[in-house]
Amino acid sequence: MMTLDQALTGISGILVTPYEGENVAPARLAPIIDRALGAGMHMPVVNGNTGEFYALTTDEACTMVREVAGLIAGRAPLLAGVGRALPDALRLARASADAGAAALMVHQPPDPFVAPRGVVDYLKAVADASGGLPMMIYLRNDAIGTGAIADLCAVPGVRGVKWATPNPQKLAEAKAACDPSIVWVGGLAEVWAPTFYAVGARGFTSGLINIWPEHSVAIHAALEAGDYAKANALIDRMRVFEDIRAQEMNGTNVTGVKAALIAQGLDCGPTRPPSAWPLTRAQQALLDRFIADNNLAQKETA
Repeated sequence: MMTLDQALTGISGILVTPYEGENVAPARLAPIIDRALGAGMHMPVVNGNTGEFYALTTDEACTMVREVAGLIAGRAPLLAGVGRALPDALRLARASADAGAAALMVHQPPDPFVAPRGVVDYLKAVADASGGLPMMIYLRNDAIGTGAIADLCAVPGVRGVKWATPNPQKLAEAKAACDPSIVWVGGLAEVWAPTFYAVGARGFTSGLINIWPEHSVAIHAALEAGDYAKANALIDRMRVFEDIRAQEMNGTNVTGVKAALIAQGLDCGPTRPPSAWPLTRAQQALLDRFIADNNLAQKETA
């Protein structure tokens, strides 16, 4: 199995959370995980935003990390998302460590009254609760400033930053201000990966990995080889999928993935409100065309 630093520079595949009725159904991820790992995904991620983290109870998030770790069975390092109120984050950090996660992805606190120095305390508490698991900061708002980002990266145990803001110049500034050992990961999926690579990020997050992992792996290989033309051509082939996910203020982000999984015979249930479900007729038509154009539908068996 690759090291954590190697995995961080690869594809962080954000797994959906399957439902059966009102309950989480992690076993439904088995064929999705097997396909993605077989294609070369570097690091599966549980309890990320494509996993509807904020729609889950803490009990459900603990169930997901425990069961997903079992499905992975040591084949790749598992990155486990933690966050929300500090008591919930600490409980989930302990559960993730007990499950065998290799590292924690710490969601940026969504509280309306967030002080950067308060986030430093938050990270330290999470690290203590996990017994010292390495941490990746999930940065969705760079308005805290370069100095504050550097303070977060200086917290013992922080190994990487998932940069999820469309501002490559600030990414370059933050990278220059922090320890060179910090791994900067493109956090806005394949479409933004070439831009972030150009300023020094490596690897990227992916929701596409749930439905077309081979394509995501091909994009990563092209970027690692410095072949931006090939990477961009591959990205153009999947751009409509990301466009569908970005509609309704990103409210169809997970909807598009789960609708595509249904078309592949891998029904993971609907999304939970406030996410949109189902796709509109126009959105579904775009998705159907994308699936047909790329031969991604469920194959008929004889």
